[in-house]
Amino acid sequence: MEPEKIKVRVTETGQTLDVVVYSKRAERIEIVLGEGIHNVKCELTPTRMGLSYAGSVRGRELVYERSREQVQADLDKLNPKLREPRRR
Repeated sequence: MEPEKIKVRVTETGQTLDVVVYSKRAERIEIVLGEGIHNVKCELTPTRMGLSYAGSVRGRELVYERSREQVQADLDKLNPKLREPRRR
């Protein structure tokens, strides 16, 4: 299975990076930068307005420019069974 990758932007330089998604929920996205023993985990959380996700690693701010609603729609499209009510 191919790991999911997203593009994040470093706010200082404007550079975009492809990073691997470790876990993804509407409340938080965990990403991994680098490979092997030199990897670093980072947690991206929604901004106040909910228009993007932001986090920092080693003093650098990273931004994922998708809204909370867009991420939730991606998750619903990926696995629609999660949104259905459970039967008792």
